[in-house]
Amino acid sequence: MSAPVKADVAIIGGGLMGAATAFFLRQRGQSVLLIERGLIGQQASGVNFGNVRRQGRFLPQLPLANRSRAIWGRLPELIGEDAEFVVSGHIRVTYSEEFTEKIVAYAREARHYGLDLDILTGNALRDRLPYLGPEVHAGSYAPMDGHANPRLAAPAFGRAARRAGAELFENTEILAVEQDGDGFRLESSTGVRFRSSQLMIAAGAWGNRLSSQFGEPVPMAIHGPQMGVTEPVPYAIEPVLGVSTTIPHEVVYLRQVKRGNIVFGGGSRTTPDLDTRRAFVRPENTLAQFRQITRVVPALARLNIIRVWSGIEGYMPDDIPIMGPSGKVPGLYYAFGFCGHGFQLGPGVGDVMAELIATGATTTPIEPFSIRRFSAPA
Repeated sequence: MSAPVKADVAIIGGGLMGAATAFFLRQRGQSVLLIERGLIGQQASGVNFGNVRRQGRFLPQLPLANRSRAIWGRLPELIGEDAEFVVSGHIRVTYSEEFTEKIVAYAREARHYGLDLDILTGNALRDRLPYLGPEVHAGSYAPMDGHANPRLAAPAFGRAARRAGAELFENTEILAVEQDGDGFRLESSTGVRFRSSQLMIAAGAWGNRLSSQFGEPVPMAIHGPQMGVTEPVPYAIEPVLGVSTTIPHEVVYLRQVKRGNIVFGGGSRTTPDLDTRRAFVRPENTLAQFRQITRVVPALARLNIIRVWSGIEGYMPDDIPIMGPSGKVPGLYYAFGFCGHGFQLGPGVGDVMAELIATGATTTPIEPFSIRRFSAPA
């Protein structure tokens, strides 16, 4: 039997969180194994909407989002690729005075976290965005947010991590993982064995299956977002648009890429199959989405939808992720369950987790995301 592959840190999961952590760990001089069951960025990291937004988040998450936004702006110098990141601006629109008051209150609180938002109403809103529908009441504008191509981001970080010296193992499923003395032992589907001093689980919707093996199960729900894209039309919609509402079917978002296509998502979700790794799109969901996005921009009703897709995402009951050290096992770390809004956070999560793993602490507060919040009372 061949000797195990050893490193300071093993990362299970090659999505954006895992790939970015591998890259930033190498910047800190740590040897790294990045192990992915399929291909880097193949799951939720590669099939999401591509929103790089900060507004609308849980306020204590904004320091992490701000750190990540700074990295998005430096991608070419850091990893040699930009992942089609565009500083397009991001607008959350409302349909009523009730929700307008909510975005105004959020903007006031967000300033304490370094996020400046402009509230647009009346002529200022219509002059800025003349294509908005008559039901739109107001908008919250974040000028420095934008969007990127999710199909490019995680693979770009993976390539950069490999160039920096990380060892990447694709099409390698971890069959067993356990604490072994002062480190961890991992057995894989390919027969390759791994040993590491520290371990990070960044397995997305499958994260609970692994955390449970260490006595830390979490109540994670699995959902499949419904996404679509239209035929290309002349470029006219610069900012990302989303609806601020608590009515589930009204929660939609859209963006136009420079090639002209309109990418959209939101609304109802489906239940994927974790074992087969398959997610589904229901036609009635797509039609309902399209009705809602035409409330935001009525002119879109004339377009044809050319493709739909889904993914597999993990959601926590409090709508915030699992991120940070294990509550039970020294040297074990988690970054999963990002509740459908992890894409923007990905580079920042990688930077923070690398700092935490390498130094034992982080300058960005992440305590609200601790897995300990789901521990059973003693």
